[in-house]
Amino acid sequence: MSSEYAKQLGAKLRAIRTQQGLSLHGVEEKSQGRWKAVVVGSYERGDRAVTVQRLAELADFYGVPVQELLPGTTPGGAAEPPPKLVLDLERLANVPAEKAGPLQRYAATIQSQRGDYNGKVLSIRQDDLRTLAVIYDQSPSVLTEQLISWGVLDADARRAVASHEES
Repeated sequence: MSSEYAKQLGAKLRAIRTQQGLSLHGVEEKSQGRWKAVVVGSYERGDRAVTVQRLAELADFYGVPVQELLPGTTPGGAAEPPPKLVLDLERLANVPAEKAGPLQRYAATIQSQRGDYNGKVLSIRQDDLRTLAVIYDQSPSVLTEQLISWGVLDADARRAVASHEES
């Protein structure tokens, strides 16, 4: 593995860990010692090569698909990834089914396709939001406001949707 690739892989690992609000020691604690802070840190710095098997296990631990951890095809990660929309599944479970039924079924389908059953949050794509907007017979921006009012989307989603509608 080239040193540049290892650094890019490490940056992706660090980004996923920090998105989940975990420190290196937090990873060690949450994994009950299975993932040592010093090892994860060396993967993140690109100082230590990670096997495919260990990378798959780490992806499983973080609850993300392996491809989310792999560096993109753009050199040096120059392209900015599209903004993510993150559904709060715990809050979604508290929204009455007559309102959130279609969203709950859609989220369950995405979880099934990804094999992502952490049950706390789920990243959706802009295309998913457009599909949901059709289901709810609303524009993506109106649906975004509805989801924010239900507490299942963070208010930052407004920026993600607005920037996508401008392009």
